[in-house]
Amino acid sequence: MKDENIKTAARVLLGASLVLAGISHLTFARKDFRAQVPKWVPLKKDDTVIYSGFAEIALGAALALSPKHTEKTMGKIAAGFFTAVFPGNIAQYTHNRDAFGLNTSNKRLARLFFQPVLITWALKSTQ
Repeated sequence: MKDENIKTAARVLLGASLVLAGISHLTFARKDFRAQVPKWVPLKKDDTVIYSGFAEIALGAALALSPKHTEKTMGKIAAGFFTAVFPGNIAQYTHNRDAFGLNTSNKRLARLFFQPVLITWALKSTQ
């Protein structure tokens, strides 16, 4: 398989995953996502989850469907998004909040190491 095909598949898979995550923000996983909202966010937790869900749906669709000349930009935006939401993962860890099956400190800590993978995935699949 050509590198370009692998990159395209990785980009589309990441975009589809973001769309699914965004839909889950609005529906079946809303309570779990509230566990990741840091206390310092000035909005209501549920509003934050809803707004971030819409953002993930839009970002995922744009990433998956972006024309060739905008892929690199979309990858940078996605990487920026993954960086911006990282404090939520840190808050879940530091405040010992159970969600998404992350019900121990070790599991919540391990989750923190997945965020750089998402950032790298966004950048590598669009360059």
